[in-house]
Amino acid sequence: MVEPHVVTLRATRASDRDELFRIQLDPEAIRMAAFTATDPADRAAYDAHYARFSEREDYDARTVRCDGRIVGSVARWIDAETGMPEITYWIDREHWGRGIATRALRLFLDTQPRPLRARAAADNAASIAVLGKLGFVEVGRDRDYANARGEEIEEIEFVLR
Repeated sequence: MVEPHVVTLRATRASDRDELFRIQLDPEAIRMAAFTATDPADRAAYDAHYARFSEREDYDARTVRCDGRIVGSVARWIDAETGMPEITYWIDREHWGRGIATRALRLFLDTQPRPLRARAAADNAASIAVLGKLGFVEVGRDRDYANARGEEIEEIEFVLR
């Protein structure tokens, strides 16, 4: 019998950022996420973005670890437009399909107030499935420019009450 993987979260540390930066450079993951930085390979912009968010009182970033190894991140902040808490997550493609995203988000959601908002590219079936397993429901669709694809695409908005 295969032992289940141990998924844990910890507050993101400055020392985690090198590995988290490396993880978010995967071309397939970038395409699936769609709504990324203009240039995901720009380390200075990555660090500046992290520094700006880290100063916010409403920002809660956690590093996802599986069996003690960094495999991704999850974060929450208050969206300026909607005033709602919004979450995002990123899991290393090497670990996709193993239930890690679902377990990590479940741990994170247990610490978060409701309602919570999440968004996904309409063709990102895996992310949509993860959000559905956790109780998020679709509340709207919109079209927006996706840097990773260089075009406007459909995005789904979800809420967890």
